[in-house]
Amino acid sequence: MEFFNQAIDILKILVMALGAGLAVWGVINLLEGYGSDNPAAKSQGIKHLMPSMRNKKTGESAHPT
Repeated sequence: MEFFNQAIDILKILVMALGAGLAVWGVINLLEGYGSDNPAAKSQGIKHLMPSMRNKKTGESAHPT
């Protein structure tokens, strides 16, 4: 039974490492969009990062689409 417990612990570590790697990859992709000269990539990054930024009085988006 010890073998299975050890295997489960190793799988937990692998899943956490995979999740952390994907998170870092996503942040790098987002930052690459900010660093490029393509305004569409920058706009898309802002839309994904802050989707709920709206003017409370008018209901309009804070960022032009």
